[in-house]
Amino acid sequence: MKEINYKEMKFNPFNLIGGEWMLVSAGREQTGCNTMTASWGHLGCLWGSNDPTAVIYIRPSRYTKEFLDRETRFSLCVMEETFKKQMAYLGSVSGRAENKIVKAGLTPVYADGTVYFAEAKLALICTKLYASQLQESGFFYQETIDKNYPLRDYHTMYVGKIEKVLARDDEYLG
Repeated sequence: MKEINYKEMKFNPFNLIGGEWMLVSAGREQTGCNTMTASWGHLGCLWGSNDPTAVIYIRPSRYTKEFLDRETRFSLCVMEETFKKQMAYLGSVSGRAENKIVKAGLTPVYADGTVYFAEAKLALICTKLYASQLQESGFFYQETIDKNYPLRDYHTMYVGKIEKVLARDDEYLG
């Protein structure tokens, strides 16, 4: 993978996150890592110098949340379409119960204070800037709560500064 400048990236963020999905990962070689599939999130700029940021949402029950809370960095990896079955598996099985990364056939790469996967076609390396749990009082429509949070297990929102963008090829460059 090669490092690319985020200002030169060209892609549809709605398709990238909602359609292709992404792996949210955190951890270090010494303490272990975990990953999960996500299809909710945002990419953009935020605060003062318009730093490039990624926003992700993790439910409190997810094992990956423990790694995100412990570490200062995390990664977002976009995989090839051929990995859709593995990504569905990674989003439905807990890393507490088994080594789902190995079972999915992924190769962890530990660098830049976090983990990403050698098989990724795009990896965003992020430093946490902010985290806060969504609150029921912040929702304007009860149906949003009823549909997405019947157990009232509100996601924690994490804002990360995108420190590095790695790409396997020029697919994301204009």
